[in-house]
Formats: sequence, C-alpha cells, structure tokens
Amino acid sequence: MKTRKLGKNGPEVSAIAMGTRTDAGSLQEREEIKKLTIETLQYGIDSGINFLNTADFYGMGFNELNIGEAIKGRRDKVFLSVKTGALRDPKGHFLGLDCRPEAIKNFCGYSLTRLGVNEIDLYQPARIDPNVPVEETVGAIKDLIQEGKVRYLGLSEANAGQIRRAHLVHPVSALEIEYSLATRFIENEILPTARELGISVVPYSSFYYGFLTGNLHFPLPQGDYKNMFPRFQGENLEHNLRKVEWLKTFAAKKGVSAGQLALAWLTSQGDDIIPIVGMNKPQRVEDNLSALEIVFTEAELKNLNEAFVQGAIKGERYPAALMGWVAS
Repeated sequence: MKTRKLGKNGPEVSAIAMGTRTDAGSLQEREEIKKLTIETLQYGIDSGINFLNTADFYGMGFNELNIGEAIKGRRDKVFLSVKTGALRDPKGHFLGLDCRPEAIKNFCGYSLTRLGVNEIDLYQPARIDPNVPVEETVGAIKDLIQEGKVRYLGLSEANAGQIRRAHLVHPVSALEIEYSLATRFIENEILPTARELGISVVPYSSFYYGFLTGNLHFPLPQGDYKNMFPRFQGENLEHNLRKVEWLKTFAAKKGVSAGQLALAWLTSQGDDIIPIVGMNKPQRVEDNLSALEIVFTEAELKNLNEAFVQGAIKGERYPAALMGWVAS
C-alpha cells in the first residue's frame, strides 16, 4: 500500500482514506447495511487501507457502531478520523452546528464509546461554527489531546484565516475539504496556506457526488439530495455533462474509468493530498486502489488541467442557503 505522511509531524497513512458514510435506514435495512459495511471495511483494511473517515452524525451514530465492530481485533491497523459538531433531527435533517467546548467534549465521549476505542486518531469539527470562536473549539480538542482521548487535530471546510487562527492554538495535522477536478477553489489561498503550515489536505467528494464517474443518470430521482446542487440544474447541468463526457473519452483512451482518472488526478496533486473515497462494497476498494497505479504524462496533466480549469464546471457547489456553512 502506498502511504503518505499526515501533516508535518503525523503518522504514515494509506494514500487514500476510506469514506464510510451510511444512513441508518429501516430496521431491516440496518442489518443489511451493517453486514455490507463491515465486510467492505474489513476488506479495505486487509487490502492495506488504514485511514478510515467517519462522523458521529452519520446515521446518528450508526456508522460509528459499525466501524467499532469492524475494527475489533484490528485497532492497531487503522487510523480513525472523526468529524463532529453537526446537529440533525431523528430524520437526519440538518439543524445547525454546536462546536462549543462542552459540546465537543460530550460528542467525543459518545464517539469513543460507539467506536469501542480509548482514543480517536484525528478529531475535527465538521464545519466552523459561526457562533463559536474557532480558538474555543480547537482549545477543547487540545484538551482532549492532552487527556489522551484524541491524537491529532483536524479541521474541515475552514478558510485560510480560520486555519491560521486554529494552528496558533494547536498544530493542525489535516484539513478535510472539498477538492476535485470539478472543485478547485482551494488552490487560490487555502491549499497554499495548508502547505505553508505543513497541513495535509484530505479532499472529500473526490468525484463530486459521483458526477465525475459518469455513472449518474439524469434526471435524478425525486428526493435525491443532489437535486439541490446548482451544478445539477438547468443549463449548468447541460454544460457540465459535456465536461463529463470529455472526461469519459479521455479515460477510455487511457484504459481506465472516468472515476479512476479523477482520483488519480487528485493523488497526483502532491504527496500532501490524501483523498477520501466512499466505498460501500469490496469491489469499490479494488477499483479505487487501481487508481493509485495510474501515471500521467505532462501532456495528459496539461490537457486535464485545461479542460477542468477553475470555473469549467458551471454553478456554485452548494445552494445559496448553505454557502455560509462552507469555506470559500
């Protein structure tokens, strides 16, 4: 397994992280989801992926319980990354953020119990709470590190200024943020700041919600949350689908899938880039590991970067109502 160092002083982790997000579903669905999740996680771990990414609000704790069961007897083989601070109602609807120090410490206690571990390797607020100074949130995680409940501090969807403020309180090891061929805004200021401070970037939505795989079929089903994204609407969608067709053609000439190509592009952006890839069945593990073997010529990278230059994908990455919750 190819590895990369997490931050300036962090450990070696697998070159890609396994995204584990699952929703709880009905009681019958839970058993099926649980079985497949555990099977996939254990297959990934046995294949050399040690970086597991989750959040305490995925499935309202259901995801952490599954991970806890999957890593029994394998704790020394995994690096656990947990996001926290997002609030949801029983149906999973987003209610806001709570990153007050007392809330962070409370959430951590529940996560440790559900995961069945004594320590979380990387702990981070899922978003920067506009009602709580980032210094206070990070200060709480610093306390947890000193208490031996957390090993490393992470941030998620933080801008350059917030990263610098947090780093003054305690060294930040990783920044989880959206980054892909479709979403390159971090290259302006956030990525240079992370590199200056020795912080690894852990991209999520490496395929922009599956769009870059070329496997989404439009119109999407009613009720699919992706319908809210401006990039999946109207003229934006028509334009963006042409970009995906270009990517599929480019990938076919190289003998790989569009998704594998998009992931390989991400990993080629630097040894400090460690993408999160959602994997919900063992075959997905194999597909994504294969992407690590893809090598680009300078001409190929030039073509990709020109085709997917910033702004090439039309539309904002989130609807206006949610833009206040993400970095820009």
